[in-house]
Amino acid sequence: MDQIIDTNVTLFHWPFRRMPGDETNQLVEKLRSNGVVEAWAGSFEGVFHRDLTAANERLKKACDDAGKTVALIPFGSINPLLPDWEPDLKSCVEQFGMRGIRLHPNYHGYKLDHPEFVRLLALADERRLMVQIVATLEDERTQPKLMQVPHVDLKPLAELLKPHARLQVVLLNAFRALTIDQAGSLAASGQVFFDIAMLEGVGGIARLAAKVPTERIVFGSHYPLFYFESALFKLRESALAQVQRDLIFTKNARGLTAQ
Repeated sequence: MDQIIDTNVTLFHWPFRRMPGDETNQLVEKLRSNGVVEAWAGSFEGVFHRDLTAANERLKKACDDAGKTVALIPFGSINPLLPDWEPDLKSCVEQFGMRGIRLHPNYHGYKLDHPEFVRLLALADERRLMVQIVATLEDERTQPKLMQVPHVDLKPLAELLKPHARLQVVLLNAFRALTIDQAGSLAASGQVFFDIAMLEGVGGIARLAAKVPTERIVFGSHYPLFYFESALFKLRESALAQVQRDLIFTKNARGLTAQ
């Protein structure tokens, strides 16, 4: 069985429905049984709660309490439109020892050219934090009628990263907001990585690898909102060499955390 680092899981309860895996012990068991040795975890509370330091503290505790069968690595949520977002960021680093943050621009109501987002990138670079940007959480076809949330417009990102050559950004669930050709242009910056959770279509990973270096692709399941096996099967059935699969399953993520 391949060893896997899953860069895209989320803890706690999605507010619109219950799902298998929305209890942390269930999530860990699903990951463990499929060969996941490490998972990068955000929280649904970080999307919908206003007190993000408290939400991030609960995330950190849940990851610490999960045991060692799967290492859960917490990625704190930051909303740069909140008046106290800089203390939230400070607590992620200094209080909770987090390696990175997870951002939800569409749910938090800002575009990537917003001045506070630009400042957030600068502070993340200064503190050597990895930044995950969630382009989409739920397929627009299944969103509740009164909770229609657009995809994140990722077009400004390449220009915004130019002053921050060390900053590493992982785009999660990008492929309903972004074409494979557009991903190739972003990958050329040398700072952007893509997970595979929302990459659809026959031979999708091979098509992506034709435009984006395999070294820029990471495994992400978007579990529990998506079936874990969906991401697993699309990679295992792809027409990639084992060395490329190893990069996507584990090595690229290991390289990110080593920086």
